[in-house]
Amino acid sequence: MYKNCRLCPRDCGIDRTKYTGVCGASSKIKVALVSTHNFEEPCISGKNGSGTVFFSNCNLRCVYCQNFKISRNGFGKEISIKRLSEIFLEQQKRGVNNINLVTPTCYVDSIIKALKMAKSKGLVIPIVYNSSGYEKVETIKKLDGLIDVYLPDFKYATNRLSKKYSGVNNYVESAISSISEMIRQVGKPVFNNKGIITKGVIIRHMILPNNILNSKMVLKKIKEKFSDDALVSVMAQYFPAGDANKYPEINRKITKDELKEIEDYLTELDINNGYMQDLGEHEEEYVPDFDLSNI
Repeated sequence: MYKNCRLCPRDCGIDRTKYTGVCGASSKIKVALVSTHNFEEPCISGKNGSGTVFFSNCNLRCVYCQNFKISRNGFGKEISIKRLSEIFLEQQKRGVNNINLVTPTCYVDSIIKALKMAKSKGLVIPIVYNSSGYEKVETIKKLDGLIDVYLPDFKYATNRLSKKYSGVNNYVESAISSISEMIRQVGKPVFNNKGIITKGVIIRHMILPNNILNSKMVLKKIKEKFSDDALVSVMAQYFPAGDANKYPEINRKITKDELKEIEDYLTELDINNGYMQDLGEHEEEYVPDFDLSNI
C-alpha cells in the first residue's frame, strides 16, 4: 500500500518505499515515545493510565501543533512491525487501560499487521485510535474489528480555516464521513465497571483563540450529525506552538471569556455527554517529553 500511498484524503499517491509523502513518513514505522499517559479523558486514562504509542509524522500539517517536534519535524526512531507488536504487549504488561495509537494514520497498514500479531499472542485490552479526524473512510474500514475506541478530532467547521491552518481544503467532509464510519463500527460508548471506555467514539474539539464562531459551528455539526452516538470532549489546552507565532490571531492562549462562551453554547445545544476541560495556567504540561522511551 505504501508504494502508491492513498491512506489519507490527500491522495498524494507517492511511493513511500522511495520517498516521503506530504506527511513526512516513509514506509518504515517511526515512533517517538511509548508511555503511560495520564492526561487523556478520565474514561481513557483512569487511574492506571493510557498506554500511548506516539507515531512520528502526520498527514495533517497544523501550524499550531503541540506535538510539532514529532508531527512536523519527524523526530522518532524507526522500528519493525514485529517490534511494534512487542510494544503493544509490553504496554499491556504495565497494566494500562488501553493501547493508545497517537497520530497513526500514516502507518495504518503496518499497525494492522502488528495488532493482529499481538492479538495472536495475547493482546486483549482495548485499542484506541487517536487521530486528527483527517481520515479516509476506506482507510478506517480497514480497521473494522481491530479498533475498540476511536478518538478523532473535529477541528474545523469550514475548509477555509482548514486550508489556512492545516493546509488541506477537504477537512470538513473527511471528518464527517470518517467519524460516521467510526460510529458505525463501534456503536455507542460502553464502559466497564471502573468507568473506563471499552467501545465507542469520543470526538475532540480544541478551542482556538479568536475562533469562537468556528468552535460553535463545529459543536453544532456534531450535535446535528452524531447526536448522542458519541461523547464530546472540548479542550481548552491550546497554547501557541510550532509556527503559531506567524499567525497573530492564534498567537496566544484562549481567555476565560472565550471558554465561558463555549460553555454557555454547550448548554444551549444541550450537549452534556462528555467532557469540558478547565482552563489551566501551564497547558504545556500536557505535551510529553518525546525522548524515545520504551521503544
